[in-house]
Amino acid sequence: MSNSNIHPLAIVEPGAKIGKNVTIEPFAVIKGTVTLEDNVTIKSHAYIDGHTSIGEGTIIWPGASIGTKTQDLKFRGERTYVVIGKHCEIREFVTINSSCQENSVVKIGDHCLIMAYCHVAHNCEIGNRVIMSNSAMLAGHVIVEDYAIIGGMTPVHQFSRIGKHAMVGGFSRVPRDIPPFTVGGGFPYKFGGINIIGLKRHKFPLEVRIALSKAFKITYRAGHHLEEALQQIEKEIEPFQEVKHWIDFCRTSKRGLIGLEGVAAKGDHDEETQEFFEE
Repeated sequence: MSNSNIHPLAIVEPGAKIGKNVTIEPFAVIKGTVTLEDNVTIKSHAYIDGHTSIGEGTIIWPGASIGTKTQDLKFRGERTYVVIGKHCEIREFVTINSSCQENSVVKIGDHCLIMAYCHVAHNCEIGNRVIMSNSAMLAGHVIVEDYAIIGGMTPVHQFSRIGKHAMVGGFSRVPRDIPPFTVGGGFPYKFGGINIIGLKRHKFPLEVRIALSKAFKITYRAGHHLEEALQQIEKEIEPFQEVKHWIDFCRTSKRGLIGLEGVAAKGDHDEETQEFFEE
C-alpha cells in the first residue's frame, strides 16, 4: 500500500491487494479477494467484491457495484472473476456482475468509458476503448469489440456481439449481432451504412473505407443470402485486414446478423457519392 491514500472510513478487508498511489474514499468497501493496481481511485460508496482485479489508473465512481454475484440462476457458487483493464472510467451506479461457470471471467479492456447506470452481466467481454452511454445494458455472454460505442438506454441480448468501431444509437434494441464498422439504431434496427465519420477520425485510409462500404452494400443491399454475399466480397473486394474481419465476423455469427432476419432490401443508401469518402 505504498503511498496509498485510504480514508479511515473506508472498509478494506484483510487480504485485499492494494498497489501504489491508490486512493480509496470514505464509505467505499473493498472485499478481501480484490486486487487494485497502481494509481486506482475508488470513490465513496463504491462496492468491490469477488475475485476482481482493477487495472492501473482506473477510476470507479460513487455507487458502482463490481464483482458481485451473477444474476444467472444457474450459478452454483463456482469461483469466477472480473478483470477490468487500465485507465477505465466506471461511472456512478454501474453494475458489473461476476461470471458464471468455474474460472470464467467478465473482462473489460483498457481505456473504456462505462457511463452511469450501465449494466454488464456474467460472461461478458468488452474490448479496448469501448464507450457505453448511460443505462446501456449487456445481458450475459455479450461480446463488444474494440472502439464500439453503445448509445444510452440500449439493451443487448445475451450471446450477441457488437463489432469493432460499430456505433449503436441510443434507445435501440440489439437482439442479434451488429457487424463491425457500421452505424445504426432504433427498433427495429436500421443501418445508416458504414461508420464513415468514426473511421475518418481513427485515420482509416480512403481505400479501406470504400472497400468496407462495398462490403456493406453486398451484404445488406444486394438481396443475397449471407454466404453468397460473403463469397462475392471475397471475389470482388481487395482483402484488407478490415474486410477480412468483416467476413469473419459475419460468417461466425451464431445469433445471426441484425437486419438479415429476412431477405436484405435493395436500394437503400446505394449511391454514396465520392465526396462522402473524401479525406
